[in-house]
Amino acid sequence: MAGQQLLTISTVDYHAGGEPFRIVSEPPVAIEGATVAERRVFALADPDVDNLRKLLCSEPRGHADMYGGFITPPDDEGAHLGVLFWHKDGFSTACGHGSIALAAWAVHTGLVARDPSGTTTVVIDVPSGRVTLHVRTDGEKITGIDFVNVPSYRLAEQVTLATSRGDVTVDIAYGGALYAHLDAAGVGLAVTPEHYTDLIAIGREVKWALNDTEYARHPTDDRLSGIYGTILYDDLGADADGNPHQRNVAVFADGQVDRSPCGSGTCSRVAVLAATGTLKPGRTLVHDSIVGSRFTARIAEELTADGHRSVIPVVTGTAYRTGEHRFALDPDDDLGTGFVLR
Repeated sequence: MAGQQLLTISTVDYHAGGEPFRIVSEPPVAIEGATVAERRVFALADPDVDNLRKLLCSEPRGHADMYGGFITPPDDEGAHLGVLFWHKDGFSTACGHGSIALAAWAVHTGLVARDPSGTTTVVIDVPSGRVTLHVRTDGEKITGIDFVNVPSYRLAEQVTLATSRGDVTVDIAYGGALYAHLDAAGVGLAVTPEHYTDLIAIGREVKWALNDTEYARHPTDDRLSGIYGTILYDDLGADADGNPHQRNVAVFADGQVDRSPCGSGTCSRVAVLAATGTLKPGRTLVHDSIVGSRFTARIAEELTADGHRSVIPVVTGTAYRTGEHRFALDPDDDLGTGFVLR
């Protein structure tokens, strides 16, 4: 990354529910490891991989809420590809909206051939495990993508925290990453753009209050430990068919805001609602984002995983290509790999 020649990197960008996803199909650095989980550990410690992340995520080529992934080989022949997810603060264990975007990209590029039945299955190895996506098509058009995630479960309920907005109670749930779930009304907020700054502030506060506690420990794999973000939600009651309808914003990493309803966050929300009996098999969670985009989610299976009553969530959304880019790093550029103001 620090060579004396102009470095160029090609990307293809998508969005899912308004949240960006920048795909690097051929990372120009070595990312070592036998599995995607091992490659994430390598990336967290390797300056060349981290500088590539900074280059593509930071200003002036990206922004504080940018997201993307480096394509890697899969763990074995059972998957089509692997991916390392990244954001402004590092490398995440899971990303549902990114998985949805990757499935669209895999079909668009022919990496995975379209199934003439109209449903093409794309299997991806991510740091939290293996996920499956079913891409539904009508001719050349993608009409919807079902994201089948790893087993998800509530890890702790009604955890009380002291915050600048008073005492709050949160649930902790795993959906490929660990999230704290907080009712926005309980801190005098609503999940709307008008409350954007305050939502970020309380989301960060809750995350960091929990991140070094027992509640942030994954029960079987410490590589998955740490509170990834806070999901603040509005309960909007039930839709006309009696399905639970909620609106949420995921404040993740260190103050990064998911514009989509958040794929892995929606999975952890399904786990919480399943544990409380609010979402039952055969019902659908209608899950809106702070910008008005929507995912739906359902329970595909109930099981026990990592010693917890768990569900296999299926999140449905879609993704759209927004552009192709050829970025450059001039060796004489004083700003180098860029900067982040938040």
